[in-house]
Amino acid sequence: MDVPDRRQLQQINQIVESLSGGERRTLSYLCGSLDSDSSVARVKETLRSKVQNHRDARLLLTELMLRLGRFDVLRKVYDLSKDDVESTLRYSQALPGFKVLMANISENLLTEDLDAMKFLLGSTLSREKVENAKNFLDVIIELEKLGLVSPERVDMVKKCLNNIGRIDLAKKVTAYETSARTPDPVSFPQQSRQVSQRGGQSQCTVRRNMALPVGREQVSQSLRESYKFNTNPRGVCVIIDCVGNDGGMLEETFKALHFNVTLYKWLGVGDMHSALTDILRQRDNYSSDAFVCCIISRGAKDYLLGTDLYGRGLSMAVVRRLFTADACPMLAGKPKLFFIQRYSVPEFVAHGRMEYRDEDLETDGCDGPATFNCIPADADVFWSHCWTEEHQLEKEAHHSIYLKALTEALGKPHRRPTDIVDIHTEVNGAIFEHNKRNPREDYHIDVRHTLTKKVYLD
Repeated sequence: MDVPDRRQLQQINQIVESLSGGERRTLSYLCGSLDSDSSVARVKETLRSKVQNHRDARLLLTELMLRLGRFDVLRKVYDLSKDDVESTLRYSQALPGFKVLMANISENLLTEDLDAMKFLLGSTLSREKVENAKNFLDVIIELEKLGLVSPERVDMVKKCLNNIGRIDLAKKVTAYETSARTPDPVSFPQQSRQVSQRGGQSQCTVRRNMALPVGREQVSQSLRESYKFNTNPRGVCVIIDCVGNDGGMLEETFKALHFNVTLYKWLGVGDMHSALTDILRQRDNYSSDAFVCCIISRGAKDYLLGTDLYGRGLSMAVVRRLFTADACPMLAGKPKLFFIQRYSVPEFVAHGRMEYRDEDLETDGCDGPATFNCIPADADVFWSHCWTEEHQLEKEAHHSIYLKALTEALGKPHRRPTDIVDIHTEVNGAIFEHNKRNPREDYHIDVRHTLTKKVYLD
């Protein structure tokens, strides 16, 4: 292939210089490099070499930006929208499916998932390699160097994901294996917001990386049995509104669905944690059939700040772990539904860190014999996390598009009972239509679940 021309070199420089260290690391991996050096100079060199040896440099560079979720770079460098690139990728893809799959798994693994996987691989990788691995890609790169993982060998990855309870991600590896056996050069079916919005798939996502929505488990057609709702009230619903706009709307909705609702407003991080642990101490709550948690808060990445101006905040992983079967046996086998609306603020290092550690969790409200012998600790969880930029709150009488769509879908009469996953297909459609009309006010939604049955709230 030809040496990149001056314009392409300019574009490569613009692209690499706009990326964070983590994004450069992912880009380097997607380009086939197993080099641990993700400096600006090294990644520029890697990208130049890749462009030089690729049949369609423009397709390669635009797909890389799409996989990284850098739609701003697409607009600035190529004057293309996300939809433009998605449309092109339906017919041709420049990046190997295996690399994209590994990058997407890395993005969707939680910190505790990575720690569990590193523990499992303690006898396979050296202690130094395990300790130095900051993310899943670091682990995969070391396994690739040993020849234990490759596009044709993904059994170890699938086994590890199953062993740490990430069945949703393991299924994506299985899907990749199946598609890799076919002669089709596209390694796996392309999913887009348009596809999931039209209801042809039981998938519901408007994620930054649209190629492989591994962050949530696809609902199985065999899950015909539903969770039982025999109690009155049918469940407990705790709502924490640290913004002050939509908590009342959620309260009305879940009261109408026969939940015992508690609404908290304007809580700081410490009070948020206390409110959740107080729910655990109220033993009367465990006679009901379901648990719902709704949180509306400013935050950064996987943390919620509440009303605090400083501090890393309360980890969403901590919120989820508070109500697992391990932490709270009385909720084992019951559906636990989480709906999070986060307004994104820039991440920063605060004067005093307020992140909660595992040892800070109080779970004594659920002592007693465990009744979940065969139930994984994270089973029966539905996690719906939506985020948009904080500047949306500056609008007068602002209401979350996500929460408005959710309450409308939960409250409207359906022709037949509709489970929570299908409800989110409707929510996804509403978000898609909003984003299409308001391209600078995007909402993003990540839906994942480990439900073993269907959840009917209507």
